[in-house]
Amino acid sequence: MAKLGKRTRALREAFDGKDNMSVEDAIALIKGNATAKFDETVEISMNLGVDPRHADQMVRGVVGLPNGTGKTVRVAVFARGTKADEAQAAGADIVGAEDLMETIQSGKIDFDRCIATPDMMPIVGRLGKVLGPRNLMPNPKIGTVTMDVAQAVKDAKGGQVQFKAEKAGVVHAGIGKASFDAAKLAENVRAFVSAVQRAKPTGAKGTYVKKISLSSTMGAGVTVDVNSAVVE
Repeated sequence: MAKLGKRTRALREAFDGKDNMSVEDAIALIKGNATAKFDETVEISMNLGVDPRHADQMVRGVVGLPNGTGKTVRVAVFARGTKADEAQAAGADIVGAEDLMETIQSGKIDFDRCIATPDMMPIVGRLGKVLGPRNLMPNPKIGTVTMDVAQAVKDAKGGQVQFKAEKAGVVHAGIGKASFDAAKLAENVRAFVSAVQRAKPTGAKGTYVKKISLSSTMGAGVTVDVNSAVVE
């Protein structure tokens, strides 16, 4: 059996027997054990009672976290003319049309969020096999296909988080950094959970939110009492 390192052993001991905690206690435990040499991301994972293979059980959406994510988000925008100028002025990192399509087709994807004006979708549509699996495909339902590119860029850079249920019905996202104030992290957790609840699909049967876990990039995970994370 492999010998555990000091840090791994300490983490296991700190988290051993800790589950179904309040949001505040879980965050205090995670912050107290986030000892990596970089500012770890605090992540949330929600197990939902859905099967995303069925269209009426797909969960996806977007939420503006009240305290941001602490992450620098690189934004690409498909636009022409004045809309391209607006995107650039709003702080977009990459703006283009056919040239941007060719860059992406060559395998260079140097961005975390992709936004497009509606008239650009015939071009963007050709990139479905590249952008789709990376959850980067612009979508009007989450505000990334829009004429208001400036606002979309500002939202993306200001702490907006997209979420989408994976095959097993799990939704996960980064909701801040370990250096954040505990109260701000708790606020972000509840904002994210509320957004996922609002995105409950019509086909969801039985218990919708089955389990919520919090963890940091290099740390162990801890389950959170669902009632503690829900805003009434």
